Amino acid sequence: MPVEFLGIAATNDGSETTPRSGPAFDPDYTVRLGRAHEDHGWDRVLFAYSSGSPDPATAGALLASRLDRLQILLAHRPNLSYPTYAARVFATLDQISGGRLTVHFITGGSDHEQRCEGDTLTKDERYARTREYIEIVKKVWTRREAFDHEGEHYRFHDYVSDVFPVQQPRPGVSFGGSSPAALAAGGAEADIYCLWGEPLERTAEQIAAVHAAARAAGRTTPPRIQVAFRPIIAATEELAWEKAHRTLAAIRSRGGRPRRHPNPNGGPQNTGSQRLIAIAEQGERYDRALWTPTAAATGGGGNSNALVGTPETVAEALLDYYDLGVDIISARGYDLLGDAIDFGRHVIPLVRAEVARRDAAGQARAGQPRAGRTAGAFDREATLTTS
Repeated sequence: MPVEFLGIAATNDGSETTPRSGPAFDPDYTVRLGRAHEDHGWDRVLFAYSSGSPDPATAGALLASRLDRLQILLAHRPNLSYPTYAARVFATLDQISGGRLTVHFITGGSDHEQRCEGDTLTKDERYARTREYIEIVKKVWTRREAFDHEGEHYRFHDYVSDVFPVQQPRPGVSFGGSSPAALAAGGAEADIYCLWGEPLERTAEQIAAVHAAARAAGRTTPPRIQVAFRPIIAATEELAWEKAHRTLAAIRSRGGRPRRHPNPNGGPQNTGSQRLIAIAEQGERYDRALWTPTAAATGGGGNSNALVGTPETVAEALLDYYDLGVDIISARGYDLLGDAIDFGRHVIPLVRAEVARRDAAGQARAGQPRAGRTAGAFDREATLTTS
């Protein structure tokens, strides 16, 4: 089973550890970071969304027009536009990119932030709307004849688009969430289901829940599974842990992850962040390399659990998740550019080589389960760009 790697397509150089050095949208940095991913073995990058951030579709079009191979994962909230319009935007971007687009539909985990853009639905209502929205977008992408829609949230008549995606039958649909409402929507509609990095046992439970939701929706093939981490790597274990503690200190010195739209009632509303906080409260280290203090320091803010160690250790940890059925790895460092280069040089090749070895062994021994094995050796003479 092939493995893919997803990085971040930030529009500026700021992170939880470092304030940005320029404007929120720095076109030169956006392209430079994207090219670093393309040149170092990554498959795609995510253009994320928040209510105050630069428009991800426009930034995605910039990157698509400047790079040749890197795929784009575009985050989109259904409250932003009518689905017939959004489907045309996505189809146009797929044309610009030559068929390199996947759309990540996000429902929104904070009532407060949603209301900043006029969205007053409850979380469960938002998930129902997202499911209907995705259904419509898929129809607009694939239907050449006019159709009507009479749904709970959208109604229109005799609609047909004049722009269609390059990808056939359509671009991929990505989705995430840990609540029952999220699982029901994503289990029905997602091609890729996205999870945040949790301990192996809990990740297996999450995957089982996604598969059960897909079966409940009548699907015979479940979504692919993506899991997200914050890798912290160095040439030795000691250096990696020193780097991890420096990173944590930098996060804490900035007050954790600044939330533009905090929950007035306290902790995070979304189930995924609540899970990360609970895991951090139960322990700092899990399995081979999972480290939770970075998640605790940011209040469970998004992709925030770290994998700490040498490239071999982190690669072995990722292969443990691969053995659970994860075939898309999302990874983002704290020095966005330097860490993307390091991870691409030193971790991605180890994971790909071991996955290829396992696939070849599986073909030679058809019908036998995949065997675990540590990743190959890391060239100790190679120099990491960050330490």
